[in-house]
Amino acid sequence: MALAPIDWRRAWLAPYRALGEAAARDVGQGASVAEALNVRVVTGAPRFVAADAAGREPYESFVARSGCVPTREDLHDFFNGLVWLAFPAIKRRLNALHAAHMTAHGVAATRGALGDALTLLDENGALLEAPPALVEALRLRDWRVLFVAQRAAWSQAALTLTGHALLAKLATAPRKAITAHALVIAPGADALHVLTARHLEAKPFLALPVLGVPGWWTENEDAAFYDDAAVFRR
Repeated sequence: MALAPIDWRRAWLAPYRALGEAAARDVGQGASVAEALNVRVVTGAPRFVAADAAGREPYESFVARSGCVPTREDLHDFFNGLVWLAFPAIKRRLNALHAAHMTAHGVAATRGALGDALTLLDENGALLEAPPALVEALRLRDWRVLFVAQRAAWSQAALTLTGHALLAKLATAPRKAITAHALVIAPGADALHVLTARHLEAKPFLALPVLGVPGWWTENEDAAFYDDAAVFRR
């Protein structure tokens, strides 16, 4: 399989660049996605196996029980693997919460509040550490304050994209409307402190159009970028 070309210089790919460039090169030379990821497994990360390894067992249960992640030959699972390698503790916590929820409630047609929240964070999530003024502006969806008036304050913020579907979309077709489910973390705090069932089932996410982040997209250097009410709306 050949992965779609990826511009690893993008700001949102910074946590994954070293691992991703090397793994993508291996895939381009004939390795499977699982093989390319397994070469780079770190302490706390799982092994990656063929997509059909779980059989009929639910995915999250299989990962929790076996310590292995079924992996398809596509960009979505490639980025899932990179997030596992870069942030194994976060991914293990999400998987453990998923598996525990399934054990307690079974596999239902609807996931419920916690299952929905875990899926949103796993697929489309981001972790945001930022000064209070930025967090408040984001809560209010006051885009002019967030991205224009308080633009300089972003130098004190850290945004990390952890949703693998989100990363795959941005890698292939970045566009203004792509929005992350951002989870706010107190500056300097461990992300695991907010990754609890009680906190997540309240869906504490804030909608953040990621290409509005200063330094992440050349076009947003012009304040008129934020005039697009189809994206930056209350």
